[in-house]
Amino acid sequence: MKRLLWVLPAVLLLAACAAQTTTSSGTAGPSFGGAATDGAVGIAKSGVAVGAPPQTSETGSNGVPVPQAFDPTRSIILTANIAMKAADPWATAEKAQTVATDLGGDVIGLNESGTKDDRVASLTLRVPSAQFTEALRRLRALDADVTSSTVNGQDVSDQFVDLKARLAAKQAEEDRYNALLGRAATVDEILKVDAALSNVRTQIEQLQGQVNSISSRTQFSTITVSVSPAIAPVGTPSGTWDPAKTVAQAIATLAAVLRGFADAVIWILVFGWIPLVALVLALILTRGRRVARTPA
Repeated sequence: MKRLLWVLPAVLLLAACAAQTTTSSGTAGPSFGGAATDGAVGIAKSGVAVGAPPQTSETGSNGVPVPQAFDPTRSIILTANIAMKAADPWATAEKAQTVATDLGGDVIGLNESGTKDDRVASLTLRVPSAQFTEALRRLRALDADVTSSTVNGQDVSDQFVDLKARLAAKQAEEDRYNALLGRAATVDEILKVDAALSNVRTQIEQLQGQVNSISSRTQFSTITVSVSPAIAPVGTPSGTWDPAKTVAQAIATLAAVLRGFADAVIWILVFGWIPLVALVLALILTRGRRVARTPA
């Protein structure tokens, strides 16, 4: 019995500890589960933000789609051609130049010709590639009607990487020749190594020029803009009667008639004596013949 009295408290104590452990585990479980759920939601949200497909085009003014930025990891040469009609092509060309200069570009070609009512303008703009889309958007927003628009992209990434690899190989070859030149012992060896070094240096300069050219063409994009006059419809009847315009037309017609009459009088005064002289001569001859016949 004494042993049972000692064992019973121990059993009750163990049961209480087990219950407390179970309660603690049940309370902690939802806490960790909630944290995991919040993390999952955060990952899902970030996944939606990152994985959202980028826009491929945006409608600009005049209803013409504006292309969005191309892949920045690729080396792409961007060019565009825009044709538009405006009431004053020269003024529109000046605004187009302002668009290029405001975006950090410049004007590399400009041609303006024609009279006041028949002016045309064509210009070539160069803008940073990062501002290419913005430049197109601003040009299409000018006070003119876009009749055609073409955007071209030439991917030269592979060519650019190949040129840089060949340039690096030639530069390494140049270093080897420089090392050989330092170890050359005879004049003949020096001349041979120097000739080879000169050839490699020429190839390096050519490759460097091609790399610089492609790099410049990818950093700056070219936009060609042509502006022609907007032709007003011919023969459109006027909806209102303008008496002043009718009076002006009548006065102009009367002036034309009087001018024609005055011209006729001047012609008669200048050349009218010729028929009179001929008539007088004819009368004289006729009277002479009559006088000659009478005595007979």
